[in-house]
Amino acid sequence: MLSHDRVWAAIDALAERYSLSASGLAKRAGLDSTAFNKSKRASADGRPRWPSTESLAKIIEATNSSLDEFLGLVEGRSKDDRPLPVQKSSVPLLGFAQAGAGGFFDDAGFPAGQGWDLIELPAQSTENSYALQVQGDSMLPLYRNGDVLIVEPGAMVRKGDRVVVKTQSGEVMAKVLVRRSAQEIELLSINPEHPVRNIAMGDVDWLARIVWASQ
Repeated sequence: MLSHDRVWAAIDALAERYSLSASGLAKRAGLDSTAFNKSKRASADGRPRWPSTESLAKIIEATNSSLDEFLGLVEGRSKDDRPLPVQKSSVPLLGFAQAGAGGFFDDAGFPAGQGWDLIELPAQSTENSYALQVQGDSMLPLYRNGDVLIVEPGAMVRKGDRVVVKTQSGEVMAKVLVRRSAQEIELLSINPEHPVRNIAMGDVDWLARIVWASQ
């Protein structure tokens, strides 16, 4: 029997089977990278939201799988013995300069909207992970121009963690979290030529932990 939970579970399972995140699967299929996010699986009033048949057809084609394979995942059947193509983890990618513009993130700092590229990396990622590409030399010596940082919004952030912060004014920066209180955050610059930053919490749009870098 088809159910809302089983259909979405099958989409997650198909993504995992091909070593993709849900957002990576959506992007590979030519859909918005946020199309399969958990926030899209129910409407604002809590009613179940189903994926379209067009979306399902596109992910089946993009993974070179089949309707039978997808229905098997819906029904919870074990996968067959057919070898599957080896894929790398795929996450949405955006440059630091573009990240400061509006329309690329929701209020919680998760990827949203159009304009994201897709990058395949040999790093494990979650459904919510995304990548930011370093532009310029402001983060030397730790991060160089062209390095890719995997960022995970919603991950627990502790003192000493490397983080990406976006301010209400649109500034995006990679720093080390020194201290956080209800009033402000203190950030140590990765580039020693840049001073310590103290930013009032009211001026912080979002803060997310860097979980991997391509160096």
